[in-house]
Amino acid sequence: MANRRIDEATGVETVGHEWDGIEELNNPLPRWWVWTFYACIVFAIGYCIAYPAWPLISKGTEGVLGWTSRGQLATEIEKADEAKAALLASLDKASIEQIASDPELLRSAVAGGNAAFKVNCVQCHGSGAAGSRGYPNLADDDWLWGGSLPEIQQTILNGIRHPGDDRTRVSEMSAFGRDGLLSAAEIRDVTGYVLSLSGQEQPSASTQRGAEIFAANCVTCHGADAKGLRQFGAPDLTDAIWLYGGTRADIESQVNAPQHGVMPAWSERLDPVTIKMLAAYVHSLGGGEDFVEVAENPAVEVDEQPATN
Repeated sequence: MANRRIDEATGVETVGHEWDGIEELNNPLPRWWVWTFYACIVFAIGYCIAYPAWPLISKGTEGVLGWTSRGQLATEIEKADEAKAALLASLDKASIEQIASDPELLRSAVAGGNAAFKVNCVQCHGSGAAGSRGYPNLADDDWLWGGSLPEIQQTILNGIRHPGDDRTRVSEMSAFGRDGLLSAAEIRDVTGYVLSLSGQEQPSASTQRGAEIFAANCVTCHGADAKGLRQFGAPDLTDAIWLYGGTRADIESQVNAPQHGVMPAWSERLDPVTIKMLAAYVHSLGGGEDFVEVAENPAVEVDEQPATN
């Protein structure tokens, strides 16, 4: 206090402190700022009393209003569920074929399936459902097991090669090289023949030998025309669409020791309505087919997965 003085340049009293010749002027805060600061303190105290604020060992203070962000979210979800309850009930009661014949139900199912796809399927099939190496393209018109709504629904329900599901699709290509069924030369010849089917190689003596090898070993699953047989999940080899790559090295590797993809059985994770909506969405992507019952193999009623060879 004794060191306070009036600064000559400004006419303002100093606070009486000095640091290396530097002094501080005693300019008080504006009154509006001080009262705003006090109001903030009062508001903070009121907030701590009314709302959750202080963390404790096992939980936080609840506040006298009993409000929580989780509670608000639960309320909003409940309201949303109530709003769409009638629609979900209709989808639950309708078969996948009935949904397809009802434009309003189908439109709602596709919209719901789009949302479910983004949560559950994009990790493998991509955001646009175009797939990638080892993961089928769901937007084209090539299908291993069939692309109708019932078939797609069945694939989503029971998956592909899913352990523990009795109705899952199971088909495995023989390891012709690894198991000694074909020699390395024979694998090269049959690979050349397969490439010639889609115009990627020209006919030659090698492809002629490959055609004989194919007739003896491959037509049972891929058919005499090599267009694939859906009851075995065998892909079309004439369309130049490949799941594990279409180069000579890729095809030789697949013939030698094939890779077998796995899709989970979503019936273990999703409810039936969500699976119907997913089937409707996948079917709507551009490659969906009309349902044609397979009379010669009634068990093959359903399963999706684009025929990527």
